[in-house]
Amino acid sequence: MEINELPTHINLSKLYEIAKKSAQIGNEILKINYNKIQKISSKGRKGDLVTNVDLEVENKIKEYLLEETPDISINAEESGKLIKSSDLTWCIDPLDGTTNYSHGYPFFGTSIGLLYKNKPIIGAVSVPYLNELYSACIGTGSFCNDIELKISSARNLSESLLVTGFSYDRFETEDNNYAEFCYLTHKTRGVRRGGAAAVDLVFVASGKVDGYWERGLEVWDIAAGAVIVKEAGGIISDYPSGEFNLSSGRILACSPSLENELKKALDNVVPLKKNLYT
Repeated sequence: MEINELPTHINLSKLYEIAKKSAQIGNEILKINYNKIQKISSKGRKGDLVTNVDLEVENKIKEYLLEETPDISINAEESGKLIKSSDLTWCIDPLDGTTNYSHGYPFFGTSIGLLYKNKPIIGAVSVPYLNELYSACIGTGSFCNDIELKISSARNLSESLLVTGFSYDRFETEDNNYAEFCYLTHKTRGVRRGGAAAVDLVFVASGKVDGYWERGLEVWDIAAGAVIVKEAGGIISDYPSGEFNLSSGRILACSPSLENELKKALDNVVPLKKNLYT
């Protein structure tokens, strides 16, 4: 999506500020409640948790968005879709990294993305423990606390640091990223598993890590981070090949100079068999 493809009536600058404010709302609630969770529940899949804090953040952000942009649809992790007539949709991940947060592990954030006809155009991700707010709007660049971001200049895997994650369905499917993790650990300086896709993506945009790939993701996990990476000069695509498709659940993010080698490496990996780890 390019800025000249948008209708002229869309006030991008106003919506950009609303996205950043929404992420800041989450930021404050997450900081206040850190290590003070009152309730943790399972959504049914092993490791897929929700806390009272997830719900509080989502409710506050939805309340704010409905007040400021009543005609824009909402797709939120905990409460689902609220459909309006607009081609615009807010994607809300109130607490990305719930498992981390519930254990007091300081890798989590709030992610707010805005889509136009299912294409990311605005993103804001707060990382409370680092006091960082990442943001981007198409055509304007990416920023962390108002400092412009630039993607890593890494040119080969042997000098790169990567990050990935493992989907909740990893216990049932062979397409689970374990083999890719092992293979690329030996091809790089290391592979990290952060546990919060939105944070992984903004760390790529900032150059903290050189590349990221994952499967089994939801729209709200990657809507914001995708535009932040792209506006920082990075590439967003499917993997091991293909164009980025927000609904596929698969994403690869890295610098253009690393793209071909990383995709080739991922294409070479043979998945582990289930009986090797069950």
